[in-house]
Amino acid sequence: MSYLTVTIVTLLVLVYPLGRTFASRERDRLLRDIDHDAVVVGGLAEDKLERGERPSLDALLASYADDPGGRIVIVDAVGRSVADSSAPDETGVDFSNRPEIAAALQGNRSEGTRRSDTLGADLVFVAVPVASSGIVHGAVRITYPTSALDARVRSMWIWLGTLSLVVLSVVSAVGFALARMVSRPVDRLKVAARQLAAGDLHARAPTDTGVPELRELAEVFNQTAGRLDDLVTSQQAFVADASHQLRTPLAALRLQLENIESAAPATLQPAVAAARAETARLARISEALLALTRAGTTATSTERIDLADVVRTRAGTWAPLASSVEVVLQVTTPDHVWIDAPAGAIEQILDNLLDNALDVAPEGSVLQLSVATDAGHAVLHVIDQGPGLTDEQRVRAFDRFWRGANASPGGTGLGLAIVAELAARAGGHVALQRNAPSGIDAAVTFPISRAR
Repeated sequence: MSYLTVTIVTLLVLVYPLGRTFASRERDRLLRDIDHDAVVVGGLAEDKLERGERPSLDALLASYADDPGGRIVIVDAVGRSVADSSAPDETGVDFSNRPEIAAALQGNRSEGTRRSDTLGADLVFVAVPVASSGIVHGAVRITYPTSALDARVRSMWIWLGTLSLVVLSVVSAVGFALARMVSRPVDRLKVAARQLAAGDLHARAPTDTGVPELRELAEVFNQTAGRLDDLVTSQQAFVADASHQLRTPLAALRLQLENIESAAPATLQPAVAAARAETARLARISEALLALTRAGTTATSTERIDLADVVRTRAGTWAPLASSVEVVLQVTTPDHVWIDAPAGAIEQILDNLLDNALDVAPEGSVLQLSVATDAGHAVLHVIDQGPGLTDEQRVRAFDRFWRGANASPGGTGLGLAIVAELAARAGGHVALQRNAPSGIDAAVTFPISRAR
């Protein structure tokens, strides 16, 4: 488009003035030729007109009669024709009422364009006086229809237009080839960047095609992707290793505390119980960190999953626990809602959301679990009737290790972070919304899968 724009502007700047200049020069050249012929004819007819005789110019008149549209008229001193190429045998026709003839008989040369009502066309004319010793003996007028001039100009414009189309075609082909040479490596780099943004840390851009600047950019991109892969992998490995290595000492510590609790005096029992509770909490945090690490390393490959079926299955698993705390688990889903998600991701999302909701749901309340579809998206709702959260708390709820002031003891503050990570892996997102009159509506939105 840049090449074409520059070319079109250049052609307009060059071709249009060239065409106008050609048209002007063609008109001037035609007038110059007519004027020359008129002067020559006047010189040849001067002696005859001075003696009052008819000029013998039959050959010249015949040549003008053969020229389509051209006409030569010779008049005497009173404006009556003595020779006419259009009517060689007719003389004595009064032309004195023609403005150009009248001007020539007064000794003035005239040229220009006028409308001929007789012919119904515009004419280019030149009229010159035939005089000697200051005495006008007659006049010569030569006319040409402007259609002849217009045909020449039109032919020139067609030639210029054809040349411009040829130039545009060549420039289009060259521009397209150059654009593809530049854009193909850019497209490949863009694909690699999208893969990296989607979580594929092994995405790399080809470095063997394109101009040197783009190859250098691809190499820098690959170095950045490789460095990012190393950093993320090392961080995830550290968290996973740390969580895994903490399991054994935590289990041993918990066993030691149980032994101490059985032998400790009554005055130390509360302290030992508190230590055991903190040890259990540390173990849960370690497990949650490991789960979060696994969510972050979940393969980017997805499979087609029936969200409605998974919701119904997990609801059946959680229903006994909900009943034990006197909470009614109400499930509403369509027959089938298909989405693309990593294997096991939806189950983990539901487990974390249901666990959080049951922690805050009051006895006798209803916990709603539903799936709805809207504009190409499936929305999973987990709605409780608990105390709810403020606007600031709903924003911070996805921060790792953040827990609300009224949160039940024993939590890790990582559940919603895991939910957000898994939802993103499935191409969706999660949001916490107010539920009237109280509670939270945890809504997870997924793109609906296209049929495969």
